[in-house]
Amino acid sequence: MNPVISADIHHFKQKLMRTGKHVLFWSITALLLVIGFGSSYSDFSKAFYFVSFLLPVAIGTSYFFNYYLVPKFLLPGYYLRFSIYTIYALIISLYLEMLVIVISFVIIANYNIEELHPIMANIFVLAVTIYLIVVMKAFVLLFQKYKNQELKKIQLTEEKEALKREFISVRSNRENRQIPLDEIIYFESMGDYVNIYTSESLITTKETITHFNETLPEYFIRIHRSFIVNRNYVSTFSHRELKVNGTGLPIGRSYKSHAIGKLSGNQKM
Repeated sequence: MNPVISADIHHFKQKLMRTGKHVLFWSITALLLVIGFGSSYSDFSKAFYFVSFLLPVAIGTSYFFNYYLVPKFLLPGYYLRFSIYTIYALIISLYLEMLVIVISFVIIANYNIEELHPIMANIFVLAVTIYLIVVMKAFVLLFQKYKNQELKKIQLTEEKEALKREFISVRSNRENRQIPLDEIIYFESMGDYVNIYTSESLITTKETITHFNETLPEYFIRIHRSFIVNRNYVSTFSHRELKVNGTGLPIGRSYKSHAIGKLSGNQKM
């Protein structure tokens, strides 16, 4: 199969799995809310309708908080902005909760306030419920991030152990390939792919150049956002470019100091 088509299928499967996880989380959340409100209301059908009105507010608040406010303001350290926008989000969600109460009053209680359960008309209870859901979602995301980091550490450890044997393992054309490090001339990033130029062939793999930069031995030098070279194949170099096995490659401005230092032998290899 064409490697591009294979990579697209892999990405599609990953997106499908992520979507499935989101659907599962919100389905479980909706079920718990129906059980909770239904038990207090003694009417699960009305609880279901009420949760149907409330859930969009909870989903919107959760995604805005966890996928926008946290990564854009909290994690980079913009705490004042994060606090201000969180208060704005709280105020907006409270207004939306009042709208849910009005809709419930019209549809569920049929304009009869006595038919609307006190819990369903309590704005404080609804606010606590929604922000418990937000915290639950944040906990799930934190747990997933922790698992991914642990998995990445294990993978990096395994790959570094593999590099001690002077081979690198990559997946290309649906096969795992062992490439001797001393045969690799340079890596070239092609966006979603990386071309590995060896003394024997050209190998294309679905990986990031950053991944290789983190795992390769010190004699592989990052000279550009798109290139990593094997120092042993570099024949000449200047402050703008170098030649590796007869091929001219540019040296990026942000990598110049580090690359020139290593190529000159002024930095520890």
